[in-house]
Amino acid sequence: MTQEKDFIFGIRALLEAIESGKEIDRVLFAKNPDSQINNEVFPLIRQHSIPFQFVPVEKLNRITRKNHQGVVAFISAVSYYPVSEIIMRCFDKGKDPFLLILDQVTDVGNFGAIGRSAECLGVDGIIIPERGNARINADSIKASAGALLRIPVARVRSLESTIEYLIDSGLKIIAGTEKAEKAAFDVTLTGPLAIIAGSEDTGISARLLKISHELIKIPMSGKIASLNVSAATAILLYEAARQRVKE
Repeated sequence: MTQEKDFIFGIRALLEAIESGKEIDRVLFAKNPDSQINNEVFPLIRQHSIPFQFVPVEKLNRITRKNHQGVVAFISAVSYYPVSEIIMRCFDKGKDPFLLILDQVTDVGNFGAIGRSAECLGVDGIIIPERGNARINADSIKASAGALLRIPVARVRSLESTIEYLIDSGLKIIAGTEKAEKAAFDVTLTGPLAIIAGSEDTGISARLLKISHELIKIPMSGKIASLNVSAATAILLYEAARQRVKE
């Protein structure tokens, strides 16, 4: 159930939130918005690259019974970082960046558990897409044991273009997928690195697999030949952390 502190509603409340610098996770608009939304709100959310979508008004009514004026916005529990800032922080400290990219991890529990593993294993930042990923809210923060409040998170419009930027910045891109031929333990995971983890349903998208430097998998010997995405990601991050400690 959505909590009151997770969202705001109404045109003026949204405009003031944006202008005051609050992090907006996403905005829901009722279909067929009025002229005030078209003239005042849309230019501002586009200027600030805030994700939005149109939904039936009934969905907004289920979120709040108050006068929402066709607008409900979810407030992010964290401040997002630019990818470039996360990388430069690492280089300024004289260390190789160690990043995690999540492609369509929609389950809040998995997202939180992954964040916890990432923070424990020394990941410098997590990159998530604007759309199609679990939100950072009270539930995901609780599932992460607070780790999502400690580790920098970047929210990007395009994972593909972001990965291309990481490659240009000298990072090696490793995709964790059962489609791989190489085992994670046989691949070098040191140096500037970003590991991609995908959703349990569809895995990592084909376009991201195509531009990755290497694909790796976790060898399986049990009868259940798959792992929960949070468990699989933790294993890959641990292997990378193990190798990096030995450098």
